[in-house]
Amino acid sequence: MSYTETIGSRTYRFADLKTLMAKASPQRSGDQLAGVAAASEEERVAAKMALAQVPLRIFLNEALIPYESDEVTRLVIDDHSPQAFAEISHLTVGDFRNWLLSSTTDADALTRITAGLTPEMVAAVSKLMRNQDLIAAARKRPVITRFRNTVGLPGHMSVRLQPNHPTDDVKGIAASMLDGLMYGCGDAMIGINPASDNLAAITKLLLMIDDFRQRYQVPTQSCVLTHVTNTIAAIEKGAPVDLVFQSIAGTEKANAGFGISLAVLQEAYEAGLSLKRGTVGNNLMYFETGQGSALSADAHFGVDQQTCEVRAYAVARKFNPFLVNTVVGFIGPEYLYDGKQITRAGLEDHFCGKLLGVPMGCDICYTNHAEADQDDMDNLLTLLGVAGINFIMGIPGADDVMLNYQSTSFHDALYVRDVLGLRRAPEFEEWLESMQITDARGALLSASTQQPLLEGARDWMGIA
Repeated sequence: MSYTETIGSRTYRFADLKTLMAKASPQRSGDQLAGVAAASEEERVAAKMALAQVPLRIFLNEALIPYESDEVTRLVIDDHSPQAFAEISHLTVGDFRNWLLSSTTDADALTRITAGLTPEMVAAVSKLMRNQDLIAAARKRPVITRFRNTVGLPGHMSVRLQPNHPTDDVKGIAASMLDGLMYGCGDAMIGINPASDNLAAITKLLLMIDDFRQRYQVPTQSCVLTHVTNTIAAIEKGAPVDLVFQSIAGTEKANAGFGISLAVLQEAYEAGLSLKRGTVGNNLMYFETGQGSALSADAHFGVDQQTCEVRAYAVARKFNPFLVNTVVGFIGPEYLYDGKQITRAGLEDHFCGKLLGVPMGCDICYTNHAEADQDDMDNLLTLLGVAGINFIMGIPGADDVMLNYQSTSFHDALYVRDVLGLRRAPEFEEWLESMQITDARGALLSASTQQPLLEGARDWMGIA
């Protein structure tokens, strides 16, 4: 089905829904690289105007990637709920934007329609929204998950403590972990990107974190971000696995490039559930995504990178994840060129994920060859805090010495919690107070008050 829109004396024609959505996307380098972006701002406006008139029901009949050749498309269509969709089935994309922003549309309404939304519907409406619209609508839609603590409550923001080390040195990782905990970080999880996929090394890190967690009764969860098949192997060998990690994308071909399928993810999910390690809930999958991953694998099929990204959230929600993390600026300027594009992408991802019922966090980051700096990250951090982000990263000095990129620090988490009045996961906050790391308001206590725990942990870990 083709689409047209006239501006002045010029008529723009869009061959199909896939083309229309790509042309309606805000400017970004990845779509330009793929050759699917609008050729001018006027064409982009024409595409937005045409997209606004498309009925939502069209997305159920015009698949951007064929049902027969892509298991993500099959997942989206087969899991769609006509009952949940009925409330909004009469709307166009433009009407849907207005409905989302209406003062009468609240969290209950957004929750009711979740199973009736497809990623393509959500991606489409995001293309019509300003940044403030993305923030306002996402803020209405909390997504709450539980494992050993509760993440995503309104008025709360959690932090993934990321104590990476370039050689997986256990003492170096432990030192960063303790540093982060002393700053009140780690309620989302303690998650390590290992330098090696060696199963013995991975197990050693899992055992270290679990030993520390049990000794000090820390109500959090651990994760070593290795390939999901390695995690399955670790579970089979009795390793103390909490969260099961995998990078995912929005097409079957892109996921195959990651060495996974929906069947593999189901196996991993069931393996994690079999351990029964959660205490307040059983959300245990941890997924990472990022705009441009399908394009970098030549697996986008002409679909714009943001829509491909949102399709990954349909994969994520199938497995009831604890956390989903858009690593927004990590892939590089080929896909998101500068701070403005990174900011827009982060707000889009958070909004789209929340609308689909996914517990979204964001690694607010950039690579050193991007046209971005820490001020851009401060801006996006603040905007996402207002929007109700579930979690962010906590990295020593905001500089990951293993992955070589710039993110957010322990101090950044203190800043955004302070200016926006955000609390940590309640179970974790109670623990921090009991260990005299914070007071009842969540504010850090003096170093002298924290010293007994710090010295005891240093002695236990053998850190000078």
